[in-house]
Amino acid sequence: MNIYVLMKRTFDTEEKITISGGQINEDGAEFIINPYDEYAIEEAIQVRDAQGGEVTVVSVGTEETEKQLRTALAMGADKAVLINTEDDLDYGDQFTTAKILSEFLKDKEADLIIAGNVAIDGGSGQVGPRVAELLNIPYVTTITKLEIDGSNVTVVRDVEGDSEVIETTLPLLVTAQQGLNEPRYPSLPGIMKAKKKPLDELELDDLDLDEDDVEAKTKTIEIYLPPQKEAGKVLEGELADQVKELVNLLHTEAKVI
Repeated sequence: MNIYVLMKRTFDTEEKITISGGQINEDGAEFIINPYDEYAIEEAIQVRDAQGGEVTVVSVGTEETEKQLRTALAMGADKAVLINTEDDLDYGDQFTTAKILSEFLKDKEADLIIAGNVAIDGGSGQVGPRVAELLNIPYVTTITKLEIDGSNVTVVRDVEGDSEVIETTLPLLVTAQQGLNEPRYPSLPGIMKAKKKPLDELELDDLDLDEDDVEAKTKTIEIYLPPQKEAGKVLEGELADQVKELVNLLHTEAKVI
């Protein structure tokens, strides 16, 4: 089975993030594999081990993304591909990424493509579905279970407060939700093997693309941290008096009623 995983390098949101000039300050920031993409990598490895085939992890980014791709190889992926846009693009959005990935994948005869449900930095959840649309293949988002029998696929997907079962066929793109599996940590032998596994680097020219083909459809005006929360108030006195004060505060201060 020919399996591809779409991976993104993201900020580690458990570390402190600072803003400078309306942009996230990358100096001293920690970067990781997008956590939802870890579920995608793990699922791809499990499917390969059960069905046979090969897992290729592909990412659009800069040379720094090589570290996260090596981590994916250490987890057990067979190959990695970095599409380096550092010298070609000053800014890109979900359309840009999806266009580049779909152009790379269009002749790869992928049976299964797995992406993370969302990226923790942007949270749009658009790239996976956009890639599927550009490749003209079916897709199912937010999956928590994946079963493959020949070319037939049964997936369970997370919906608000419940789940639904969908039957479809390969080729297919799915996006991984938390609960799909428990991603493995790279082992020492895996880390050593990863150094010898192939990691190819491409640029837009290699895909017969130029800047105009992948020009962003949106523009980020500013990035800012949420305002600090003010200290709460503790209401005292009789219950009836507390209710009156609460209603007054909701009306005069919170302005929600």
